[in-house]
Amino acid sequence: MKRILFFLILALTCLGIPNLRSQPNLSVGREDPAHAELRLLRDGLLAAINKGDLDGVLTYLHTNVVITWQNAEVSRGHAGVRAYYERVMTGPNKIVESFKCNVKVDELTRLYGTNTGICFGSSDEHYKLTSGMAMDLKGRWTATLIRENGRWLVASLHASTNLFDNPVLNMARKSIYLSGGICLVIGVLVGWLVGRKRKST
Repeated sequence: MKRILFFLILALTCLGIPNLRSQPNLSVGREDPAHAELRLLRDGLLAAINKGDLDGVLTYLHTNVVITWQNAEVSRGHAGVRAYYERVMTGPNKIVESFKCNVKVDELTRLYGTNTGICFGSSDEHYKLTSGMAMDLKGRWTATLIRENGRWLVASLHASTNLFDNPVLNMARKSIYLSGGICLVIGVLVGWLVGRKRKST
């Protein structure tokens, strides 16, 4: 009888092992739900930026946000962001007529606990200046995100561009080359006139 029970238990065990192994590991490849919420933040913020909706932009920024812009200027809080935007984009001495931006992330946001994340990536930016000139700029950015009262918000943002290869630098180089060429032509012309005058005397 004991022998029969032993073989019965062994058979059930052997039958059970494949069933256990056939169960999928639901935890493997499962994405943290926070990433879906963060995509909503990204899409909403970009839509507001590209519409020029400053009030909409501010709803995605923490009240104590700190932003370092492409020109190395720093804005603190909603009031600082609004002051910068109005001075550059809408004020009487504004520099930028319009601005469009698209961003790409290098990888999923790095989450620290349940309420903090860091993300980074690249940006394609199009500027139309009040002078009539337009330029495209490729940038890099890093953002710190926090979850507060059930919503993800941008707590800090740092934007930068390649110091040694960008449209502003290229324009400066062209300006230097143009100025140098004009000075060279003027110098040759003055030298020729001086030489001619000496010969005539």
